[in-house]
Amino acid sequence: MPGMKAATIQEIKKELNNLSPSRLEELCLRLAKFKKDNKELLTYLLFESEDLTEYIGNVKKEIDDGFKELPKPNLYLTKKSLRKILRITAKQIRYTGSPQAEVELLTYFCAKIKDSGIPIKNSPVLVNLYNQQLKKIQGVIDTMHEDLQYDYLKGLAALK
Repeated sequence: MPGMKAATIQEIKKELNNLSPSRLEELCLRLAKFKKDNKELLTYLLFESEDLTEYIGNVKKEIDDGFKELPKPNLYLTKKSLRKILRITAKQIRYTGSPQAEVELLTYFCAKIKDSGIPIKNSPVLVNLYNQQLKKIQGVIDTMHEDLQYDYLKGLAALK
């Protein structure tokens, strides 16, 4: 039994333009109830998207909290915890849709790993995780305006 084919973004946009404000509200609320990610994204868009700097600061606090709870003596559990922190951070980055937020948060995450004293060199998995984030940061910086690139490249160089 094949699933329902999803409409394109253009088709959805066209249809949304034809709806009344009350019907739009109804659809948004239904989306929010359907999945936690939808609710979190709507929360970001409605209440937090106006001040990106504050939002980035709040996500950094979440990263700090995650690092405080790391089970350091156990490298296996540390790996799992770091992946969880990274997964949550990546989701927050997706909500913003901002290259600046992506670079700042991933740079912060990598700096926390570097400063944490976790022996990542003892784990090929952690070395790969760390290096993948550095590549991601470099890729996003490459798409930015030259004026912004300079500052972010200095931060990236400090992590290598």
